Amino acid sequence: MMILYVLRRLVAGLVLAVLVTMITFALLSTSFDDVASSIVGSGATPDLVEAQKAQLGLDRPLFTQYLDWLSHAVRGDLGLSYFTSEPVRSAIAARLGVTLSIVLAALLVTVVISVVLGVLAATRGGAVDRIAQGVSMTGYLVPNLLIAIALVYVLAIELHWLPATGYTPLSEDPVRWVTTITIPVVALMMSGVASLTAQIRGAMIGELRRDYVRTLRTRGIPTRSIVLRHALRGAAGPALTVLSLEFIQMLGGALIIEQVFALPGFGQYAFNASLQGDIPIIMGISLFGVLLVVGVNLVVDLVNGWLNPKARILS
Repeated sequence: MMILYVLRRLVAGLVLAVLVTMITFALLSTSFDDVASSIVGSGATPDLVEAQKAQLGLDRPLFTQYLDWLSHAVRGDLGLSYFTSEPVRSAIAARLGVTLSIVLAALLVTVVISVVLGVLAATRGGAVDRIAQGVSMTGYLVPNLLIAIALVYVLAIELHWLPATGYTPLSEDPVRWVTTITIPVVALMMSGVASLTAQIRGAMIGELRRDYVRTLRTRGIPTRSIVLRHALRGAAGPALTVLSLEFIQMLGGALIIEQVFALPGFGQYAFNASLQGDIPIIMGISLFGVLLVVGVNLVVDLVNGWLNPKARILS
């Protein structure tokens, strides 16, 4: 049953990827003339533009062009950049590692802080609860970009503790890698901590009021065991759903963060390709983005099914 469920989700994900890339290609088709003009240069004439479109195959029927791209994409060939002739697949893979290193680090820190704050706020209340709600309110109200600018000013310009821009790969220098991603990670995780802390706090309060918790207490089960082994497991399902949404939001937020900190990542690559109208790159990024989101949601659903068999049955 689980295998059938996974296969259904994979098929649905592939259908979604086809639909998204098809719509993206249809929208890009309105800019074929502009793309050809950009490649030819400032001295482009209508004849040169048409010749460039013919060379790129942009003069063919739209559906034929899309099927040609899709047939190559299925084989792992996403084409070459119109402007640099760089293979799109290898370029995206190289830059995706930079973005994922930031996003996954931000996600990990978000989970740790949110679980600690949410559980303590639900179980102890008082000052801890007010601190948790204050953190959530700050994350909701203050934009990530403003947080990033403030951190750069304080930690990089004034105190000189961390670099303001740039990126060092983990394989070259682990310590330098940590210093280069610290400010981007903190800026990226604030809204996630706000959402996830509030979700865990509310879910834990609800779990601790349920009948099975009272039964466990009457049997003399330690409070720590009840909270960590039972209530937290019950509250994890909704929190995982929020976490998957935060992952997607962080990928989008990386577009801005990478521009601010001059990071050679997926977001900056997508931004530059969009400005140039580099169609193979935009199509490749759309495909990678959809598959990444589908994969994350599938993993979250499987973990939810493991934590709560009822969720698997309802799915």
